This record gives sequence, C-alpha cells and structure tokens, in this order.
Amino acid sequence: MSDVTKSAVEALSAKMNGSFDGSAKFVIENEGSIVIDESGVREGNDETDVTMTADADTFQSILEGDLDPTAAFMSGKLAVDGDMGTAMKLGSVLS
Repeated sequence: MSDVTKSAVEALSAKMNGSFDGSAKFVIENEGSIVIDESGVREGNDETDVTMTADADTFQSILEGDLDPTAAFMSGKLAVDGDMGTAMKLGSVLS
C-alpha cells in the first residue's frame, strides 16, 4: 500500500459514517485503488458499481474539501465510469 492510498483509506474511513449503500472504487493514478462498500473502506481492485479515476493531487483536494467532486468531474479532473447515481451519493458524503 502506498503512502497516498494508506492516508486516503484513513481519511475516507473518517468521513464515512456507517456503511455505504452501493460500491465505489477510487483509482488514484500511479498509486493504487481504494474500494468503498458496505464493508467499509479498504485498498483493493474489486468490481464496483462505479469507478472514479483521478490523479493524487485531485483526489487529495477532494478529500480535504478544497475541490467539490462534481466540479472535479465537470472540469475533467475526475473521470467516472459506471453508475452515476452511486457516484453522486458518494460525492455528497465527501462534500
């Protein structure tokens, strides 16, 4: 586990209050993947309802609340593949 994914798992775990209805994967370019589902947050590469891909700086900005996930998507900094409804639910958790 890279330092980036390790700190991201910790930060996402702190933001999540209870289980997540659905499954999502964050792919942090050149670092690794994080899965969020009913079991919690962990590093992994499981199949999920939605996959979101961003570079480490963009992902960090989203986690810190400096960048809205929707704005990141609209500006092309965050790619979303899969169920957009699940992505929006996760985005509201991260905001």
